[in-house]
Order: sequence, then C-alpha cells, then structure tokens
Amino acid sequence: MQELGWWDALLYLLQAGALRATRERLQLRKYYFVAQPIASSPLLPAHRAANISVRPARHGDAIVRDFPRPAAVIERRFATGAECLVAYRENQFVGFLWLQSGAYVEDEVRCRFRPLPEESTVWDFDVHVELRERGSFVFARLWDEANRLLRSRGVRWSVSRISAFNAASLNAHIRLGAFPVGCAYFMVLGKWQLMIASGCPRLRVSLGRLSCPEIVMAAERPKAYSRFRRLIRVA
Repeated sequence: MQELGWWDALLYLLQAGALRATRERLQLRKYYFVAQPIASSPLLPAHRAANISVRPARHGDAIVRDFPRPAAVIERRFATGAECLVAYRENQFVGFLWLQSGAYVEDEVRCRFRPLPEESTVWDFDVHVELRERGSFVFARLWDEANRLLRSRGVRWSVSRISAFNAASLNAHIRLGAFPVGCAYFMVLGKWQLMIASGCPRLRVSLGRLSCPEIVMAAERPKAYSRFRRLIRVA
C-alpha cells in the first residue's frame, strides 16, 4: 500500500491470486507509459563509476548467452532492430538497457507501442541491473551512455512502459525526469485478451494470437497531467 498506493496494491493482490488460482493461465497487468527527456549533460561526474564500462551488444556476441532472458526473446529483439547496451564492471556483466526505434512489439502481452514523433523519439525497455549491483551507479551509467548515443542521433525523447507493480523502476525513471503519458490494463486468458487504455484505442478485445492492438503515444504532457500524476506513488 505504501509503495504502490491502494489501487495498484489491490490490482497486485488480484494478479497474484489469479495466477495461483488458474496456474498462471489468467494474468492481470497494468502498465504506466512514461516519456523521459534525453539529458543534455551526464548524470554522473567523470570520476564516478570509472570502473563501469558500457558497450553495445550485437547478435551473436558471447555475452548474449549470459543474458537473464529466454534465448527466443533475445533473438526476436535483435531481429526487429532493437539495440542493446551492456554494462560491465571489471569485465563482468552487471546490466543492460534496450532501445527500439519505431514501433515496439511487447514481450509480455499482445500489443504494439508506437511513440511519437518518430524522428525524435525512441522506445526504451527492459532496463536490467544485476541484483548485487542494485543501488550502485550501474543504472545511471547505462543511461549516461544511452543519452550520449541518442543525442548524437538527434533524439529528444525516450518512451517506455513500466509495470505499475514495479515501484523501484517507476521511481528511478521519474528521478531521471520522466513523466506519465498514459496507462493501460491487460487481462489475458489463453488466446483471449482484454485491453483497456487511457488513450486510443481505449478498449480492445483480442480473440487470437494474430490480433495485436497498437497504442500510439506522444512524448508530451497529457492535458490531465496534474490529475494523472497524482495516481502514481513516488518515493
């Protein structure tokens, strides 16, 4: 309740109960969509995190085999043109961050997310930091390198979806200047999926795996920003 607020905490409990009762066949998910400005200056001073290096990973690199994600998921990401930045501390893998230009097809539910404007906006997803490194400078170091890369391409915004049940990730993005631009609820049971979103399309029922709704979101503060902002519990 303290971390998520009463509504998201209730949804979290309902999801946990549904997973147990249906042996994980019924899933309830809620996502916040946030837009984050590409920082014009580094998050960390030059002397900080000097022993953490960040390099791009490419399909076929040996490090990819160590990623804590299914191989099929990683293959699909590279096949769709996603880019991966990998953080190392003394040549040991400590985290990664993924970027996608254009539309992004979600891993967890059937949905396509398209951030606008396309020429100056990317989609960031699956920012992962190894458990032993959480609370360190790895997260900021990854974003410093991502911001540097995106600035060189003229990108001004990064948009992402964050689980409403992941307060740590949500707060980390907000501390980087991110603000909410929408939210969506998904109920998935086998091939059947119900989506309710704050933007268009507001309601979509999918009866098969080939049905994939698309949510288009602009990297700008919504008209009801102040009201919507209060829905998110920030630590």
